[in-house]
Amino acid sequence: MSFAQNAKIKGLVLNTNDELISNVTISVGNDVTESNQNGFYELLVPANQEIKIYYTHLGYQTIILSQYLQTNEDKELNIRFNQKSEQLQELIIDKNTKDNVQGLTVISPKVIRLIPGANAGVENILKTLPGVYSNNELSTSYAVRGGNYDENLVYVNEIEVYRPFLIRSGQQEGLSFTNTAMVSNVDFSAGGFQAKYGDKLSSVLDITYRNPTKFKAQLEASLMGGSATVDLVSNNQKWSNISGIRYRNNALLVNTQDTKAQYDPRYVDFQTLVNFNASAKWQLSFLGSISSNVYHIQPETRVTNFGTIDNPVTLLVNYEGQELDKYQTYFGAFKAAFKPNENSVYKFIASAYHTKESEYYDILASYNLAEVDRNIGSDTFDEIKYTRGLGTQLNHGRNDYDALIASVEIKGQHNIKGNKIEWGVRYVSEDIRDRLLEWEVIDSAGFSLAAPILDFKNNQPYSPDVYPLEPYQNVKATNYVKINRFNAFAQWSKLTQIGQHQVWLNAGVRTQLWNINANGETNKTQATISPRAQFTIKPNWDADMLFRLAAGMYHQPPNYRELRAMDGTINSDLKAQQSTHFVLGNDFSFKIDDIPFKLTSELYYKNLTNVNIYTLENVRIRYMADNLGTAYVYGADFRLHGELVPGSESWLSFGYLKSEENYNDRGYIARPTDQRLKFGLLFQDYMPAIPNLKLYLNLVYNTGLPGGAPTYADPYMYQSRLKDYRRVDAGFTYVFKDEGTTSNKKWLKGFDEVSLGFEVYNLFNNQNSITRTWVRDAYSKFMYGMPNYMTQRMINVKLNMRM
Repeated sequence: MSFAQNAKIKGLVLNTNDELISNVTISVGNDVTESNQNGFYELLVPANQEIKIYYTHLGYQTIILSQYLQTNEDKELNIRFNQKSEQLQELIIDKNTKDNVQGLTVISPKVIRLIPGANAGVENILKTLPGVYSNNELSTSYAVRGGNYDENLVYVNEIEVYRPFLIRSGQQEGLSFTNTAMVSNVDFSAGGFQAKYGDKLSSVLDITYRNPTKFKAQLEASLMGGSATVDLVSNNQKWSNISGIRYRNNALLVNTQDTKAQYDPRYVDFQTLVNFNASAKWQLSFLGSISSNVYHIQPETRVTNFGTIDNPVTLLVNYEGQELDKYQTYFGAFKAAFKPNENSVYKFIASAYHTKESEYYDILASYNLAEVDRNIGSDTFDEIKYTRGLGTQLNHGRNDYDALIASVEIKGQHNIKGNKIEWGVRYVSEDIRDRLLEWEVIDSAGFSLAAPILDFKNNQPYSPDVYPLEPYQNVKATNYVKINRFNAFAQWSKLTQIGQHQVWLNAGVRTQLWNINANGETNKTQATISPRAQFTIKPNWDADMLFRLAAGMYHQPPNYRELRAMDGTINSDLKAQQSTHFVLGNDFSFKIDDIPFKLTSELYYKNLTNVNIYTLENVRIRYMADNLGTAYVYGADFRLHGELVPGSESWLSFGYLKSEENYNDRGYIARPTDQRLKFGLLFQDYMPAIPNLKLYLNLVYNTGLPGGAPTYADPYMYQSRLKDYRRVDAGFTYVFKDEGTTSNKKWLKGFDEVSLGFEVYNLFNNQNSITRTWVRDAYSKFMYGMPNYMTQRMINVKLNMRM
């Protein structure tokens, strides 16, 4: 066979932990090679014909790939092995099939990168999944199956990451920690996850960054910012580095809201991942991140129309003052992996996270609540006919938060005669310094409104009151808190058979001990034990079906946000919230017109005790800081997904849930995240007449949540719901060149991908609201809830280049 009839395959072989594997046999017919000590292989194979490539190694399930290569084609194939105990027998893995016996949703990095969104990224895709809720396109926060934003675990390269503390609204939040351009794998579980994952009540998001194999560069630029990412690899494949820098300015987006202001929201971060393959047994890595988010606003005016056609009402507001918020974080993590033999792996992880956040604002709002002439033929059209209320509102805040969180962890993994044993121990130290200073004064028609907590009868303006002059709301506190946490886990899993049916078993337990020193006083050490188990069976049926059952206890030892009550005091004796999960799932794979589809269904029930009741305003969570609540959640999630266009995954999702809580035996009412109905659509397609023009669609519909009441209101007296959330983001991208498109144009030479996108956010210009602003009519003593609308329709242009 001459060289002209050959092609070349090459790449790296890794395991599920992205560790390089040596001595893997790669064979195509009689042509055989092995991966070297750095996991690298290279092999000449026949061209212009269908070939099967076999990857075999003791301790792993054989992987078989089918390929068709052109003459002289140089194909890079990076392979990730699964352990035998996690993989069904005789399973052929390629880009179209991946069975998730653990109940994890696997999200392609390509999907994350291409799908449009006002806050594009991993979280943007999560919001299209059933059971995942968010009605705020400006925020990366999300709630899962009746939980809140604090109940979700997020890992990057097995290292836990944290969300900002002093965030009140999504537009302050800035960039997500995860840099999408660096991602290689994303796994997500909405409940019933294994013991190896940490101590939260709702979900786990497990992200793995890419291990570079050759030089690459990526540049993305849009009207709202840009990013640059570079992959570097040494000649001997021992060293590799991936670094990314991102910049974003949300001024164009937030300027579509009702409030007209001088916005200057600037967000920038830099991340780097350095890998060193010291030998076949030792791998070292360092992950570092620096971010700076600055949110500056000088509001000027606001005009909000609400009410009915017969009774239209307009809120006119003039503002004075400004708000300046700063969020700076520094993060570093060192990881070492030691593999003494093929059956054991040990890992050591040390990390430190430092955040400094400040929130300073003084804003005076003068409002006019009026009836406006909406008669188009009138000479006074759009002018004020009658004023219902006049008033002013002054908000002041000086909040500072400084936290240092450090941790060390040791983990092990062993394969013993088909049994997989995993264990780990971790110590976390949290040092927190917090100052909370907020007050609000409301003046309506020339007199001051007193705080709602005062026991008095308001007879103004007809007779004077004698109560003390106090701010309408006033919170002052300074706290110094240190928390020591120790947690450990152990779990076992095994692949076996019951008759002709394949079965995967998993059982494990977690424990956590912690104590809290709040302002010099230390509480007693508390402890929890959380057993968990999973059972998966793939019946030997003609229909390709898989069934999962998961159950377990999930404890959430209180973080600082939970410890701090609404008046700023700390309850250091707060117990861990507890949730018992029951999840029954099914995967059904089938084909329609030779297009593969998979229908994933899950039924779930969660029973919660020691619940710490909270209020939710925009994305700000404030807790009662007691354990006087109980709650429950039940529901069903469905997702139908497939490749309508080869290489482009689309899905349709639907979810129903009901979640209620009982505070201090007052009876059950809807929880703040009682979502009820959820509908999501993610769609990718191309124009048949113009195959280089591709369409991406991201649609979310959520029924309204309980909320919109003032944070001081008694939720038992107010159970109204916000309006349904409806949003469609669309993207149209012209691909000049990518992996499936070739071009002879000289200016494209050297690029692997070049595309230009046109995105429309909120395509149908739906008016979605997340909270309400409450304005009082002094004379009728009636309170009006004005919707705070989210962003309106906006157009963005995006350029993407890869080489």
